[in-house]
Amino acid sequence: MATPVTASSRTIAIDASDRFEGRTLRCGVVGVGRMGQHHARVYSTMKGCSLVGVVDSSDDRCGMIAGKFETTPMASVQQLLEAGVDAVSIAVPTTHHYAAAEPLLKAGVACLIEKPLAGDVETARKLKELAETTGSVLMVGHIERFNPVMRAMQRATQEGAPIVPRFLEIHRVSPMTFRSVDVGVVMDMMIHDLDVVLMLMDGQEPDEVQASGVAVITEHEDICNARLTWRKARIAGGKSVVANITASRLALKTERIARITGENCYVKIDYGAKSGTLIRRIANEIQMREVRDQIRAGADLTHLKWHELVNIEPLAVDDAEPIVAEISAFLDAVKTGARPPIDAEAGFANVRTAQRIVGAIRETL
Repeated sequence: MATPVTASSRTIAIDASDRFEGRTLRCGVVGVGRMGQHHARVYSTMKGCSLVGVVDSSDDRCGMIAGKFETTPMASVQQLLEAGVDAVSIAVPTTHHYAAAEPLLKAGVACLIEKPLAGDVETARKLKELAETTGSVLMVGHIERFNPVMRAMQRATQEGAPIVPRFLEIHRVSPMTFRSVDVGVVMDMMIHDLDVVLMLMDGQEPDEVQASGVAVITEHEDICNARLTWRKARIAGGKSVVANITASRLALKTERIARITGENCYVKIDYGAKSGTLIRRIANEIQMREVRDQIRAGADLTHLKWHELVNIEPLAVDDAEPIVAEISAFLDAVKTGARPPIDAEAGFANVRTAQRIVGAIRETL
């Protein structure tokens, strides 16, 4: 029997008790640039939180964001520790993740590290092992998990039959923004989809990785197509599963679409439009059986209209802000001591798969 993909089998039961006995959580942010400032905003307004300080390499930006959200500008992580923080978001460049997180994790402070966990497998492993050794909560900020349309798909599968994926096709393309040019498109953009795919595969990493990529503007790949194969996927009862993922930062438009074809349903997700559709096999099984019988009998069915034969169910998408949902999940784990939705193990698997893709690209050059 297939295992539902709505929650990882590695997730542990959540203890409803609050380890902080209801007191306000003291939160901070390291790196208040494009993403970090949103973390600061959410902490400053979220019930049960107090934004005690922000840290940034730019004194001007640090002071501006601190003033905007009525908190204290700080010069170092050490100052956050001296202020008694309980939880911190780390949104500095990927190469600085370990340096920012190490003193916090060693002090038992929970960390939400923006994606990816690290820029290479060895550093990701060190962060994972540090979190495990200290027992500190570590969550990775793969925000597409909290996109309203992704949550809508998870609710739909909880209410009906689970998705048993067999083929996934994902496109994530956008114009060049000239941000994150220190890494390739795999670590910059495709990493979002690797996280979702590995979640759907219940954490199982692919057996085979094939990829092609081209560096056009930067020194790294700016466009990549990767084909991931699971020869005996647990989620599919030992059958094979294939994911075909394309990422480009050279497109003339932005598109973020995922198509999941399974044995029992088909799902299309448009992350950008926050919309999705779900077609369940069981919803029209009797009608499909009749059509198959007529095909076998040699009947002329050219008059039939395909879209009238299937039951298309639009996903019920809410308007919740993804980063608010992400931080809420993080703080729930901080309070209860539960395993966060995207823990260090998941973040490590994402980085290792991304590095395998980059390695496969180099083999084709």
